This record gives sequence, C-alpha cells and structure tokens, in this order.
Amino acid sequence: MFKPSFRLFQKVAANSGRIPPVKLAYKNMLKDPSKKYSAFKGVALPNRTWPNKSITKAPRWLSTDLRDGNQSLPDPMSVEEKKEYFHKLIEIGFKEIEVSFPSASQTDFDFTRYAVENAPEDISIQVLTQSREPLIRRTVESVKGAKKATIHTYLATSDVFRDVVFNMTQEDAIAKAIETTKLVRSLTKDDPTMQETEWTLEFSPECFSDTPTQFAVEICEAVKNVWQPTEKTPLIFNLPATVEVSSPNVYADQIEYFCNHITEREKICVSVHCHNDRGCGVAATELGLLAGADRVEGCLFGNGERTGNVDLVTVALNMYTNGVSPELDFSDIESVIDVSERCNKIPVHARAPYGGPLVVSAFSGSHQDAIKKGFQKQEERQDPKWAIPYLPLDPKDIGRSYEAVIRVNSQSGKGGAAWVILRTLGLDLPRQLQVSFSSIVQNKADSLGRELKSEEINQLFKAEYFINNPITLKDFEITKNKSNNDRQIYAILNNKQNQQLINIKGQGNGPISSFINAISNQFGILFEVINYSEHSLGSGTQAQAATYIELGYVNSSGNNVKAWGCGINSDVSQASIEAILSVVNSLIESKEIKV
Repeated sequence: MFKPSFRLFQKVAANSGRIPPVKLAYKNMLKDPSKKYSAFKGVALPNRTWPNKSITKAPRWLSTDLRDGNQSLPDPMSVEEKKEYFHKLIEIGFKEIEVSFPSASQTDFDFTRYAVENAPEDISIQVLTQSREPLIRRTVESVKGAKKATIHTYLATSDVFRDVVFNMTQEDAIAKAIETTKLVRSLTKDDPTMQETEWTLEFSPECFSDTPTQFAVEICEAVKNVWQPTEKTPLIFNLPATVEVSSPNVYADQIEYFCNHITEREKICVSVHCHNDRGCGVAATELGLLAGADRVEGCLFGNGERTGNVDLVTVALNMYTNGVSPELDFSDIESVIDVSERCNKIPVHARAPYGGPLVVSAFSGSHQDAIKKGFQKQEERQDPKWAIPYLPLDPKDIGRSYEAVIRVNSQSGKGGAAWVILRTLGLDLPRQLQVSFSSIVQNKADSLGRELKSEEINQLFKAEYFINNPITLKDFEITKNKSNNDRQIYAILNNKQNQQLINIKGQGNGPISSFINAISNQFGILFEVINYSEHSLGSGTQAQAATYIELGYVNSSGNNVKAWGCGINSDVSQASIEAILSVVNSLIESKEIKV
C-alpha cells in the first residue's frame, strides 16, 4: 500500500535533487520575543508544598455554562435552550450553577426566576453582577425567594486593568470592593425580609493570575472583614486565571500563597476559574487544587470566552481515572454532548478528551493489536482493575460501546478487523487468518477511501470464508475401520446449481482427513490441511463449535495456493466439513473446480 507514495518521493528527489536547508523568515514573528513580551514570574514561594500532594476528593463544582459560557456564544441560547441545559446540569450532579447576568437583559432576569422557582432545594443559584448599585439591586431581586443563592461580584485587580482600563489605584480598588460588599450585605443577609434564603457572597479579584498576589490577599481581607463569613456559610474567593499569563506551576504557587496568607482560612472557600489562553486550563486547575483550592468553576467541554474556560468534563474524568469519584455522573456522555452541541451550537471537537467521538477509537494497526491483547489479558486475569493499553478509561463507564474502540480503515492491521469480528460475531480468529483477512479489509477500505463500518466488515468476512454456494452438505456418516482404526466417511452433497446430489466417500485418520480425501477424489485436486483451529461459541446445551481450516493445494497454473474456510455448527465434525466446503465453493466460483 506504500509503494505508490514511495515511487512519488523517488521521482521528486530525482527531479529536484536534495532539498536545501530552510532558513526561517520570521515574517511576522519576532526572532527575539523577549523584546516585546516578559515572562510573568508570579510570587516567590520557596517552600511550596503542592508538588508533593495528590487530588484525593472531589472539589465543589460550579458550572458557569449558562452565564460565562452563554456570554461567549455568537448566538446565545434561547430561554428554552437554557432550561434544557439547566436541567441536564442538575441531572449530572452540579449543586452550584451560575445561571446568568440578571441585570444584562430581561431574558436573563426571567431565566433566573425560572431557575429559582424550579431548582431542587440543594441547588445554589449563583448570579453575577458588576460593582454598580442599580445592577446589584436588580441582581439581588432576581434571586429573591431562592433556597440558596450566591451573589458574585468582581473587580479587576491586575495592574494592567487598573491602570489601562479603569485608571484606579490599589487603594481605590479596595474602597470599591468594600462599598460593594456592604451594599450586597445590606440587601441580603442583613435584610429581615430576605431571611428565607441562605446567602453566600463570591468575590473575584478579576485577573488574579496577573495580579500581585500580596495585593489580592489584601483586597480579599477587606471584603472578608465586611462580609463576616462563618464556617457554616463560608465566603467564596474566586481566584481566576481570567487571562492565562503563566505556566500552571506559577498559578499553583499563587493559589498556595493566597491560601497560606488569607486569615480565617476555615471560613473561606477558595475557587479557581481557569481560562485556556495558553492551553493549560486543565493543568492549572488540577495544580490549583493541589495548592489548596476547594472549588472549580468552568464549562462542559471547555466552552467560554476567547479560548474557553476549563473543561469540567476533562477535570472530572481525570479524577475518575485516578480512582477518585468526581461526584458528577457522566454515565451517558452522549446525551451530555447532544445537549451541549444543540444548545451552544458548537460541536465537541473529535479529539476532545473523553467527549470527542474519536478519543476511544484506534485506527493504527499496532494500537489495535495492543488493545485487543489488553482485553484478552483482562478477561484472563479476572481482575476488576482496568489495565488496557491506550485506553485510560473503560468506554462503557461513560456509556460508549466497545465497537467504538477499534475502527478499521486502510491503515488498520490484522488486530482491528479481528477485534470487530470477535465483538460482533464472537469469532476469535487464529493469527494466520487475521493476517489473511486484514489484507482483504485494507484493500476494500482503500478502494472506498474511508473507514469500514462493523457490518461491512462482517459481510466481507462472511462472503470470503462462509461460502455456501453452490455445494452444501446434506448428510454424512463416519464409521471406524476396526482393522486399522482409520475413519471412513460417506457424505451426500447438494449441488444447488442443478439440484443434483453428489455421493462421496473417503478415509483417513479422522473426520477431517477423511473428508479431505473424499473431496480430493471427487474434484481431482489434492488438498492438505495447513492450519486448523476451533473454539466454542456460547455455553451449555446451546454451545456451538467454530472451526477455521486453511487448506493448501496446487492451482491450475501449477502454483501452491492456500485458502481459508470457516464453519459453525453444534457438531464440531460438521462445522469442520462446512469450513472445507467453503474453500471448495470459492474454487468453484473462481473456475478452479468444475462441478
């Protein structure tokens, strides 16, 4: 299959000679980017402890799909779509859901009211507001009557945002945070008419990842002193990587510094909200948990502004594959994908971790062979511990079938097609037959220019090795020669072409050799058995035998040829006879034998 490409490469080389060395042009990129960009160094943390820790329990989870995720959509969700998404999040197991920016529009306000009125009692409805009095009042009004509600306020604290966007000093920012917290407190937990709700405040020093960490602690201390949290109802400090400006280890240092320096830590819930500008959102979140964070905010499949929020599915299932329950249920991940894609109108990437349709699929022959052997070993070991090459997660745990694991195209080796036949037909092909069949499958896939479906592979196998036309077995009898222990077979074959019966007989040291002798005598071709294999299909009284026979013979051109046939029957002798007849029928089709 590689010869045409090789010849093309030879032709190109002959016509052009050696390819000269490539010199980078740097047409747009800078050869020395340090002249324009500086590495963010974060906070000095000489005695860090997070590298020696492991994630041992699920964090608190906040889905922000309906707010942050929705704000990032070119075509925002309708109210009906938000309702469907909301109920799917509850079904998965989220207990905290940021549902909207209620002051942004009447639609968001109305949906917030729907969420308040339809949420189970253990669900906390979270809403986001800017630090402006009219917007805060409108936001609090939107969650009035909720069993649990979180008011989320934020203030940009990084130097670049304070200086460039808001022209605000650190002192100005602290004063604004205090003012906002006092107002929220007066409208919620201090208001005698609002006591039916369990109120929580979340404060985000926006762009925490690019904020001097000491200042982040200082402004959060000011907010805490005003809000006066308790251990029962802790204050949430969300420390967002609003823009990813460093590697995940630097972010972890910042989180650990904050956790170690904020006072009354037992009254604080530290939350991480990682964006994915550098493609490290999952890593930053996981290291943030090691560094002391208690809660994770993000979106299903990583939706969100610019390069997205952290992918909650990935973080949760990473924990799961390390033996830690994430306390979120993705047993039916296809239904989660369906809701996400329909409501967001953004497809889940084919290679997205866990959720992508191709992430449990192997096309490469070597990968397929390793996976197939892994499943065989797993069955032999009878060990519940999962240990399959290339598959960190059992696809069945998220509702996917094993048929999705190995997919066959022209790049697939013998293991791929054999896996499909084993899983769909229950036939465990011997290695030599796997090699023979794989070339047939590759040629078919190559001619179609696409992968083959399981049913197509099944039909190819049946058409090649279960050929029952024109000769079929009508009846047979095997007797034993008492003088030399040989077996003698008498068989009646049915020729479906002319509806005539053919009586044959032969002898040998067993049923197979006797029938081979009879067939050789009848059709004038000397057959010999090259390979034979059998195994049972099913168990008990319903069990059948599957036999695989490779016959060798000399064809009309004088060449030594080999061909495989397969048979299935409750009687192993008859299964073997049918496998031999499959080879005979293939020779009749190719005009090697005349009936």
